[in-house]
Amino acid sequence: MRYRQLTTDERYRIAAARRQGLKQGEIARELEIARNSARYDGGYRACKADERTRGRRSRSRRNRRVSTEDWLVVVWLLREKWSPEQACGWLRAHGVLSISHETIYRHVWEDKRCGGNLHTHLRGARKKWRKRNGSYDSRGRLAGKRHISERPACVERRRQLGHWEADTVMGTGSRHCIVSAVERTSGFAVIGKLKSRTAEELNQRLQMLIARHKDRFRTITVDNGTEFHSYEALEKVTGARFYFATPYHSWERGSGENLNGLIRQYLPRGSSMTSLTQQQCDAIAQRLNTRPRKRLAFKTPEECFNVD
Repeated sequence: MRYRQLTTDERYRIAAARRQGLKQGEIARELEIARNSARYDGGYRACKADERTRGRRSRSRRNRRVSTEDWLVVVWLLREKWSPEQACGWLRAHGVLSISHETIYRHVWEDKRCGGNLHTHLRGARKKWRKRNGSYDSRGRLAGKRHISERPACVERRRQLGHWEADTVMGTGSRHCIVSAVERTSGFAVIGKLKSRTAEELNQRLQMLIARHKDRFRTITVDNGTEFHSYEALEKVTGARFYFATPYHSWERGSGENLNGLIRQYLPRGSSMTSLTQQQCDAIAQRLNTRPRKRLAFKTPEECFNVD
């Protein structure tokens, strides 16, 4: 006989019965009668009790199985770089399938034990940090920058579209890299290809990306890299105001850091970006913008960004 979790009410009944000096068999019979008696008159009928027991058993979790067809849908979403939580949330929200992300993870690890590669589609990379205690901030310094503390309060609350975080992501083997920008409220992302991480190259590409959604750029928060030192020229052309985070305080740009982690699913660490094209960057951004997010109630960034 399988173990069944007791309800809170049943635990109280057991405690009360023990105080009355009832034996275990008597307590069990009392619980059976209470659990399966007719609600309208409190009477216990064997046929009705058996019917209720079988009904609960058929509705129990262990009798809800995920079919092969259901797993095909889940696996397809995982191969599209959706996380298990994104997959289960979207499937449930659209009435396709009720499944937990823990169940999906178990399926992924079982697949790995059997030699499968589903786990390679998960966002598993972890950024390595080096200690900076007492180290000198060697990154470029620029007078007159607006510190993140000067940023409007509405930016922090994420209740208004148009406030972005931008960063650069490096490849290996050449100077080629990308610039990424993410809108803080919707999570909508744009990605641009850079031939080198210079202020001139970055301004040119970022100006092009901003022009696509010019009315949706109010502020841009960046780090202290020298590639952003010509920000004033961008401000004059685009009207977006730049703010600079505190050096080595990556948590102040959490949305940008998260976006870069997502991008690494498509451009892994150690890979070269020499042959990467702007068209491919746009395709990666499109994939990310059409993936549902938990914090958006499993809507996509594209849906939330394109509201009127």
